[in-house]
Amino acid sequence: MSRRSCREFNGRQIDAGSVETILKPALLAPSSMNRHTTRFVVVDDEMTLQKLADAKEKGSAFVKDAAMAVVVIDNPQDNDCWVEDGSIAAFAMQCQAHDLGVGSCWVQIRGHYLPDGPKSEQVVRGILELPDEDNVLCVIAFGIPAEPLESHNEDELKWENVKIG
Repeated sequence: MSRRSCREFNGRQIDAGSVETILKPALLAPSSMNRHTTRFVVVDDEMTLQKLADAKEKGSAFVKDAAMAVVVIDNPQDNDCWVEDGSIAAFAMQCQAHDLGVGSCWVQIRGHYLPDGPKSEQVVRGILELPDEDNVLCVIAFGIPAEPLESHNEDELKWENVKIG
């Protein structure tokens, strides 16, 4: 109930032990046929974070202010469930980060383009010098929240979206 997307960070770094703790659930996350083909690129360089923030037209500017970002990638030739596996791993990291008091926010890269035409995936591959066969699912920004975030209101849960039986 208290995990929220965080887009404003206070500028403090995340210690190495916490970074490792955040990554472990991604490496342990369920995956199709237990293959664990999803890979993760950890970025904490300010210049690279700025470039990642510019890889998409909207909804990614906050990446530049994050303490770090994790780019979730996979090769669809190795795993036809790469989107699902990467999504599970990404959310596992976000939940672990929240438990540590670290805020996070997902940036969808797959399927998005810059206004002048290039795919956001191509831009991220170029920034990180990834091979063409790697697909980029998302970038997750992590950092210490600038302000406390309000918990979700249980009264706003959309129970009408649930069918039982």
